[in-house]
Amino acid sequence: MSVRLRLTLWYSGILALTMLFFGIVLYFFLNYFLYDQIRQDLMDNAESTSSRIQKSFALSQKGLVVDLELESRDFYSTNTFLQLYNVTLKSLSRSANLQRYDVTIPLTKEAIDKLQTTDGFFEKTTVAQGQGQGQNLLVYHKGIYGQQNGEQKLIGILQAAVPIGNYEKTSVTLRYTLEIWALLTIIVAASLGWFLARKALRPIERVIDAANQIGSSDDLEKRILYDGPRDEIGRLTDTINGMLSRIQVTYMELDEAYRAQRRFVSDASHELRTPLTTIRGNVDLLEKMWKMTSGSTELATPDQMELSLEAMHDIAGEAQRMSRLVNDLLALARADAGIQMEKKQVEMLPLVQEVARRAQLLDHTAEWRLGDLTALEQATVLGNRDYLQQLLFIFIENAFKYTPVGSVTLETLRTDTFIGIRISDTGIGMDKEDVPHIFDRFYRADLSRGLTTGTGLGLSIAKWIIDEHDGSVEVTTRKDEGSTFMIWLPANFLMSV
Repeated sequence: MSVRLRLTLWYSGILALTMLFFGIVLYFFLNYFLYDQIRQDLMDNAESTSSRIQKSFALSQKGLVVDLELESRDFYSTNTFLQLYNVTLKSLSRSANLQRYDVTIPLTKEAIDKLQTTDGFFEKTTVAQGQGQGQNLLVYHKGIYGQQNGEQKLIGILQAAVPIGNYEKTSVTLRYTLEIWALLTIIVAASLGWFLARKALRPIERVIDAANQIGSSDDLEKRILYDGPRDEIGRLTDTINGMLSRIQVTYMELDEAYRAQRRFVSDASHELRTPLTTIRGNVDLLEKMWKMTSGSTELATPDQMELSLEAMHDIAGEAQRMSRLVNDLLALARADAGIQMEKKQVEMLPLVQEVARRAQLLDHTAEWRLGDLTALEQATVLGNRDYLQQLLFIFIENAFKYTPVGSVTLETLRTDTFIGIRISDTGIGMDKEDVPHIFDRFYRADLSRGLTTGTGLGLSIAKWIIDEHDGSVEVTTRKDEGSTFMIWLPANFLMSV
């Protein structure tokens, strides 16, 4: 539900409750005031007529039989219908207007019984008037009492009535008028509220449209146009425009840095291929010359042969170092380009055993220790065999590099769904401030800077390989005590037959 619709519903609901409360109060107040005036007039008329009857009765009382009659002037009342019922004689006397319409006001036994305990009460009733048409009357029943046989008894009932059909029609008309007026007012207010809410929230729609355009087209140069007052929406627009400006500057800086890095990786990779080809060609040529001149002192002296041999070793070493750098750069370039490595199920036990065997041939001064590998039995990983080998060699070579004295150990663990390969050393370790950055490109801890050779790309490549295999790595290190890298890879375990 939109904010515009919620605001409209809230305002319409509040207005509806206000109109409902006002209409109910007005209706009942007018209704009460109108009927209260009618009741008061009817009661005054009944009391006046009753007092005259009481005086007449007092003068003409005869024994046990009491004759009650309306006076002649009571028969010509046009505003009020009067009817006198003689309880003793069980006779009726009606005013002239009742006789003219040939109408009798109903009198029930319940009304007679009620007057035994109360002086008077009001009651609504309906009487037939001409061709079966009903006429609504408000009737006031007034009891007339007298002494009979020494007891105060009900001897007559005076009924004073007025037609209330017109009043009821007025009340119904008033109710309908209030309902229709309230409904129309709510509809108009809701329409006007919808229009005003739409107009007030239109700048927010512009904010949304601009954000969608920026999100879909990556165009950070667009801004939100707003020419309204400096209210909350105006300040919000200015804030978002300012934020977009800062994002644009940051994005441009990051994009430029990213393009520069990609250019560096691409240029370095291509530029290093040419000298590598030349170096390897010269190495091949020198090897051939060495074979041709070996044993002959006429073409080369022993010193020349020794120098040639040293040159070949230097060239070969540089070629290997440059090859490693190129391979690292190309691996990172592939990672940046989003190239997906080919994967298949790889048995981990033979792979780790092969890596452990070849690790013994690496240049190292620390003791190489191979732990229990039974955790890898029947375990396979969906991955790339070459990259998994490269991953392990990176951590092992790093451990040898930073452990001049001590030992480097490889161990394995397993859980229900993962295998773990732990490579630990007793080398120089790292400060805790360096740990969050060791997987950054070209980062090298200050302690080792200048003491060991390297490009600072190995652990970045290792982290990329781990991420591509949906794995994780844990690092535990302490300065001057060594480091431990725990590699976790999701694995499948074959059922042994």
